[in-house]
Amino acid sequence: MTGAARDTIFALSSGALPAGIAVVRVSGPRAADALQALAGRTTEARRAVTATLRDASGENLDRAVVLWLPGPGTATGEDIAEFHLHGGRAVVAAVLAALGALEGLRMAEPGEFTRRAFSNGRLDLAQAEGLADLLSAETEAQRRQALRLAEGGLGKLIGGWRERLLGLAARVEAAIEFAEDEDDVPSLGAAALDDLAYLGTEMQAALDQPPAERLRDGVRIVVAGPTNAGKSSLINILAGREAAIASPVAGTTRDLIEVPVSIAGMPCLLIDSAGLRESGGQVEQIGMARARAAIDSADLILWLGLPGDCPDRARSVLVQAKADLAAKSPAETDVATSTVTGEGLDALRALLQARLRALLPPADAVALNARHRERIDEARREILTAAERGDLLLVAEHLRQARVALDRITGRAGVEDMLDALFGRFCIGK
Repeated sequence: MTGAARDTIFALSSGALPAGIAVVRVSGPRAADALQALAGRTTEARRAVTATLRDASGENLDRAVVLWLPGPGTATGEDIAEFHLHGGRAVVAAVLAALGALEGLRMAEPGEFTRRAFSNGRLDLAQAEGLADLLSAETEAQRRQALRLAEGGLGKLIGGWRERLLGLAARVEAAIEFAEDEDDVPSLGAAALDDLAYLGTEMQAALDQPPAERLRDGVRIVVAGPTNAGKSSLINILAGREAAIASPVAGTTRDLIEVPVSIAGMPCLLIDSAGLRESGGQVEQIGMARARAAIDSADLILWLGLPGDCPDRARSVLVQAKADLAAKSPAETDVATSTVTGEGLDALRALLQARLRALLPPADAVALNARHRERIDEARREILTAAERGDLLLVAEHLRQARVALDRITGRAGVEDMLDALFGRFCIGK
């Protein structure tokens, strides 16, 4: 443990001020001293009591509820003292100043409480990532997946795979150990090969799930079609506000307009694009080039043009816009809508919900981010290579490398290169 990690840290750990209650947390070896200094006593463990807080000069700061939580069975794995204050800015500032005046105490850095919890084994790295995602969650789908990760869902999955790898490795090591010489070392048996194949299949199934990035950044839905097709009006209806300029003048939209929205609790990024046509000035041509690039990278396309002109039917919902002005919609159209009369808008939202559920990770699965996928795929490839090897010494090494790859997900193996970036995402009180 470094000298910094032995410091006693403190911070406001609750929400923005003013508030009904403000919680100031102290963590580290001098947490009991901080409680004694401000409250005049150390209370019974894990029992909330009221106390009058005073600074070093004896001036009253607040009448508060205090908690003494001795480690290691705490959120950080260290001794913790909590002060539940009246949530005024002046009260909190005075208590923080009193704590800062005590020897051996300092203000916590962003994410330092959570980093200590990780360092002290109170949560693994995947759980820390889940907590970071939970703090930034804006939709119900983001909240559910972040909570699943923070509660150890991925750690349990990885732990199960790791235990099975350890069992296989033990069988390999035993075969090597009890062989009389190198020529007598047997090859992998059929049962072990089946176990490796099944483990690799499970990992591939996890890799095939929709990525966590779609939950974090939103499903990219590009609204595209010819000029004056009603794209901006449809964006505004789906967003519930005037996010894009809607005008009967063709070519009004020249650049991409991104509008974050939540559809049935699922995060989306609606992208209004320039109308596609053959003619147009230089600026409009640039806008159309950007529109085509957005279509190529979209997760889903709302196509408002002729069905035959749709650039990718598999990724598209064909929309007949301005249905109040059209005699009838083409047979290939998925839904006919009107932003004037409201026709078809509920049907369009239902279609979008169905497509979004297929594009986002299932509610009962743990969503994998790019780091998780890279390490799981590395472990999977090591397992497949192990199954192909005849030399058990090589098999043992590939199984060990597979375990190392999995350990990097939960933080058992070297991950120092990304810890600072991760915990820097947290606020000071976390």
